[in-house]
Amino acid sequence: MIKQTILTLLLLFGFSNNINAQFGFSHEVGIIAGPVAFQSDYGERHDLNTNSGNTGVGIGIIHYLNFSYKAECNCYTPETYFNDHFKLRSELSYNKTELKHFGEWVEPNKTSLRADQLRAMRGTTAVTNIGMQLEYFPLSIRDFTASIGSLGPFISLGGQFSYYNAEAYSTMGPLGTPLTTFPKYLTPSDGRNYGFSTEGGSVWSVVTSVGTRYKLTPLRDLMVDLRFQYFFSNWVDGLNPNPELYKENKANDWLVWLNVGYIYYLQ
Repeated sequence: MIKQTILTLLLLFGFSNNINAQFGFSHEVGIIAGPVAFQSDYGERHDLNTNSGNTGVGIGIIHYLNFSYKAECNCYTPETYFNDHFKLRSELSYNKTELKHFGEWVEPNKTSLRADQLRAMRGTTAVTNIGMQLEYFPLSIRDFTASIGSLGPFISLGGQFSYYNAEAYSTMGPLGTPLTTFPKYLTPSDGRNYGFSTEGGSVWSVVTSVGTRYKLTPLRDLMVDLRFQYFFSNWVDGLNPNPELYKENKANDWLVWLNVGYIYYLQ
């Protein structure tokens, strides 16, 4: 996984540098961090405790191509709508979330074996993402760059390739037997790919976000960004009940990440 990540990073930044060499755009680099709410097969759907309890933290490094400015000549590029309203963002990020069941079926008044199995079930998922987003700034990027204390709101859309490492376990003992495992998380006897897993894997995801920048100095910005990331897999959390039998678990895994960033403009 590490070799694949490094290779992808080299390709991404090689692509960015190639564009810079041909067209003279400038670069920005930054760091981001913040809480992550992971929506998965753990917990009850639309339950506040599930949404607030299955949370973790994410960190990342980001790189921007700024099309409105040429660092090599300390001058603006030819003024076009695209140059003044779009930036291309590359990112390498990591998040990890501890998971457990919340909601009606694990309340203290539930005393059945199945309730005990759900209460004893635990999980973690660690996700490494790499990808790109195109950010759209409805207000002028040039005006924002020239005004200390100004705000630069944006929305973005892009894709990421993710490596995930999921773990599922129980405090009652090893998962996989009727004594420790809630029925819908048992692997079917016909060998179909449902139930639980402790294996990692890779998956594509689509990412969209809304946020704003705050101009600290001519070369420094603060950023607040609220992200929605949808994975094209239901295994990212390590659980995947049969969606034909359990309609409440038919959706793929997804997360919401609120991050704060610090961005520096390279000269």
